[in-house]
Amino acid sequence: MSHARRRVVRRATQLAAVGGLLLGGTMVTQAVASEPPGTAALTRSGPAAGTGADLVQRLGTSRTAGTWINAQGRPVVAVTDEDAAAEVRDAGAQPQQVRHSMSDLKAATAALRAAPKVSGTAWALDYRTNEVVVRGDSTVSSGDWARLTEVAEGVGGFVRMERTEGTFTTRINGAEPILSTAGRCSAGFNVTDGTRDFILTAGHCGPIGSVWFSDNQGRQQVGQTVRGSFPGNDYSLVQYDGGRAGAGAEVVAVGGGKGVRITGVDNASVGQRVFRSGSTSGLRDGQVTALDATVNYPEGTVSGLIETDVCAEPGDSGGPLFSDGIALGITSGGNGDCATGGTTFFEPVTKTLSELGVQLIAAAPAAGPSPSASAGAPGAATPGSSAPVGGEVAATLLARLSDPKNVGPGMLVIAGSLVALVATRYVRAEQDRKAYRNYYSATWS
Repeated sequence: MSHARRRVVRRATQLAAVGGLLLGGTMVTQAVASEPPGTAALTRSGPAAGTGADLVQRLGTSRTAGTWINAQGRPVVAVTDEDAAAEVRDAGAQPQQVRHSMSDLKAATAALRAAPKVSGTAWALDYRTNEVVVRGDSTVSSGDWARLTEVAEGVGGFVRMERTEGTFTTRINGAEPILSTAGRCSAGFNVTDGTRDFILTAGHCGPIGSVWFSDNQGRQQVGQTVRGSFPGNDYSLVQYDGGRAGAGAEVVAVGGGKGVRITGVDNASVGQRVFRSGSTSGLRDGQVTALDATVNYPEGTVSGLIETDVCAEPGDSGGPLFSDGIALGITSGGNGDCATGGTTFFEPVTKTLSELGVQLIAAAPAAGPSPSASAGAPGAATPGSSAPVGGEVAATLLARLSDPKNVGPGMLVIAGSLVALVATRYVRAEQDRKAYRNYYSATWS
């Protein structure tokens, strides 16, 4: 780390020690009134499985059973007949013939939803094995598990029952210093309705009316939860006081004074390499393992989630899930931790934006080759790649932080980002930062 970067981190640490953290401090924010030049309010950018998703939509649920990305990065489509397989091959994707269609899989999940709810259970569609996987955590009694197993057996032989360690919980942390009336969470992505700016975070972080502060003494109010849904869904909007955020709204902090420019939003794909950032455990990476997951939390049932093998811990709730600079989800809950591993579920951003009627605040996508395929100019930060939060930019941001006029909407998030993801979590997240650095080696600066 350079001397200049050390000074930046030390200064951020000092400022954050005075001001505290907002929502666990995982976002660097920017004020956006409507759609300024160079900002794409909503950009959809398909992953490698885009062809697979198009084929699934075209062929229909009775002839397909999902799509995923294989180890070579090629889209695979599960099909139920040879004619469909031929169409998939002609389109340049790889077919895999299976016995059960998406209609069959959906019918199985409908039967599970209709059964009496059992807290501590979850199920998701495993496209690669052509099964519905039902998991029960350590809180599920043997009697409840036996009754749910009977329901699964009545559906058919393509429902797989698994017991799992730990418990399925939302990732809010009531034991840490409380930064709202409900607890400490992590900011996800910044969004706008064209007039006002908001933080998109998890719904279980606090009901409508929850007030968020940037310090644990409750003296510096940042915003208030104005909309949300939990259970059923797991999202909420925190409106910035004054309606504006701060500088850098399109950047997600990933530690080491660096961030990733978010250039758009899309649906996740099974097999996709993804990254998650949170105020407790920092930057972590993994893979999307299933879609359309349902989790029966103690507080209620949430459906339509993205299932991953990325770890998370209490306080990471609401943090962003992304890949190649594309926003995918916000952290909901799961089991395990970042010492032993576990399963983490995310609320899809595409669905959330649609239901809330807001747009992602995003950077304009770079023209030409993708950032992971080509190197940028020395010192340049390509949208979707790692962007250093340092030098003149950092000095400007920190100057704004120290200005009392700017202590409020989003300003202390920057200090929180540097502290939570650089100083206090640096050692713990170093392995995952190396993985990210390797994944984006062409543009890591």
